[in-house]
Amino acid sequence: MDRDATPRSGEESFMSLAGVVLAALRTSPQRLTLVLLGVALVLVIAATAWGQIRLNAWNQPFYDALAQKDHPGVYAQVKVYVMLAAGLLILNVSQTWLAQMMKLRLREALTRSLFHQWLAPKRAVLLAQTGEIGVNPDQRIHADAQHLADLSTDLCVGLAQASLLLASFIGVLWVLSAGVAFDLADQHIAIPGYMVWCALLYALIGSLASWWVGLPLMALGSERYARESEVRFALVDVSEHSEPIALMGAEAREEQRLSQAFDALVAILRRLVGATTRLTWVTAGYGWFAIIAPVIVASPAYFSGQLSFGGLLMAAAAFTQVQQSLRWFVDNAGVIADWRATLSRVGLFRRALLEQATLESTLEAPAAERSGIVRVVEERESFLLENVVLALPSRQTRLNEPLIEIGPGARVHIVGEHGCGKTLLFRALAGLWRLGGGRILAPPETHIAFMPKRAFIPDLTLREILSYPAPASIYSDEQTIAALARLNLGYLVAALDRVGAWDRELADPERQAVAFARLLLHCPDFVVIDEALDALSSEVKAIVADIFDRELKSSALIYISGPRDVDPLFTRGYRLETITIAES
Repeated sequence: MDRDATPRSGEESFMSLAGVVLAALRTSPQRLTLVLLGVALVLVIAATAWGQIRLNAWNQPFYDALAQKDHPGVYAQVKVYVMLAAGLLILNVSQTWLAQMMKLRLREALTRSLFHQWLAPKRAVLLAQTGEIGVNPDQRIHADAQHLADLSTDLCVGLAQASLLLASFIGVLWVLSAGVAFDLADQHIAIPGYMVWCALLYALIGSLASWWVGLPLMALGSERYARESEVRFALVDVSEHSEPIALMGAEAREEQRLSQAFDALVAILRRLVGATTRLTWVTAGYGWFAIIAPVIVASPAYFSGQLSFGGLLMAAAAFTQVQQSLRWFVDNAGVIADWRATLSRVGLFRRALLEQATLESTLEAPAAERSGIVRVVEERESFLLENVVLALPSRQTRLNEPLIEIGPGARVHIVGEHGCGKTLLFRALAGLWRLGGGRILAPPETHIAFMPKRAFIPDLTLREILSYPAPASIYSDEQTIAALARLNLGYLVAALDRVGAWDRELADPERQAVAFARLLLHCPDFVVIDEALDALSSEVKAIVADIFDRELKSSALIYISGPRDVDPLFTRGYRLETITIAES
């Protein structure tokens, strides 16, 4: 089971997670709209309850007129019914519109809050390193937030409707059964409001039974969403890597992996089927008996002559409204379990984001109070690396020089053997890896360009890709075309404004060349590269070297790669070396 899908300590943890989600709504720009929609919904539901009371009262004169064959009376009551039905129809349509708008605004508030927290600088990457809570964030932000918004709205509207109808009809039922007495063993026994007590007892039995039978659904719901997320992730992974899978003839292996993930989901779904079936015995049985229960309860008053036939039907309808309001929990036991599971997933994810934000704020503390690799961003004109140690799963590595300063125009090459943590050093320089020790003093982020092994090519126009993440409008056509031409990509100029799957359409060397064209446009003060030069052809590699000699002459270059021949582009070299725990 997904460990993060279950609250950490019963109701207290569940309430704290509910508070985390509510905090997102309180700080949302949509909060006033949500309040107004909520007030409007309550008013419409209250008006609907009043209309249903009037409709319930209409039963007695209508059916009494039918029993007495009073034609004018029947026609008069039909006119009353048409007016009541028209008013209730308008209220029902209004309630539907308001509820749908509430779902939309609630989802918007939750999703935008999660967007904002998740996409804070570097947080998505750092959260992914914390464990399972950072796995499949797309599922939590998209599907879970939508599901939570829908379920929350439906449950709140249903609960408000049930509460108002209960408050309205319990008085009607009490009045109708106030004077009813029973003859038992020559005793004349009067039970004030006996139909109210019957409705309460009936609903209590059904609620307790459904809670007891439906309790396993809450845990199973959480596990189900975790397994659904894993299947979806596995499918996306196979889809994205379908070409290498086909080239390696690994379809059978991937089918086996997908089947394993799906088998885990099916096992949970089987348990859910069993739990839902058991719950249906309670809810369906309760519902079928509810058809006749109101008439049975009201019949003593009818047989004793204290209620007319119309009064009997009016009492039965009032009893039905009361017990339906009281059985709200019975009808929604499965939905409530689903809601709790979804709220827990969204709440745990948002709490993890907030905890990550708190962890990031500790980086403002003095270096002596921090653990791991300390990265400090300040207004400076150089990178300074002091005793940097990288903690790998089974060992540690460090730079062969304890103190390295890299200023403007520097050409630094850092080499390391396979598996020594070269990419981790790249991430540490970017502030995305903290396990280890030492200190990194970095210039402002806006002055640095980081180039990973595989260039990131988003699904935008080529013009927007070249300016990314800045808007395309800040570069002229001349600048953009010149950058492409400089990297021998002039043949792409005609497609500058075409949106395409560029990440797939371009070969690896072309993607890296586009990334270097983007670098040329941005012209940063510092460039940190993780083996990206190795994907270039020798011709383009020579062009890049020339760019660093000309256009980017004043930019510092830090290149991290495996051992390679001496390159005249670099003027300084350092080495990553493995150290023992005792040395560290």
